[in-house]
Amino acid sequence: MDWMKIASAGFIVLMLVYLWPRARHMLNNSPKPKGNDVMAAVIPLLLVLAFIFLLIKFV
Repeated sequence: MDWMKIASAGFIVLMLVYLWPRARHMLNNSPKPKGNDVMAAVIPLLLVLAFIFLLIKFV
């Protein structure tokens, strides 16, 4: 391995060490989803998947 790959791996580890406590804090203090919130996310995802499926079928 050259020094650039080693430095990149070290940088990634340092980023994870720095960001991990903040991410855990955000997850613990985020608002809990309600039943309607989940459907608001699922419906657009299903529409996008259906659109992609149609594009694949027409090609």
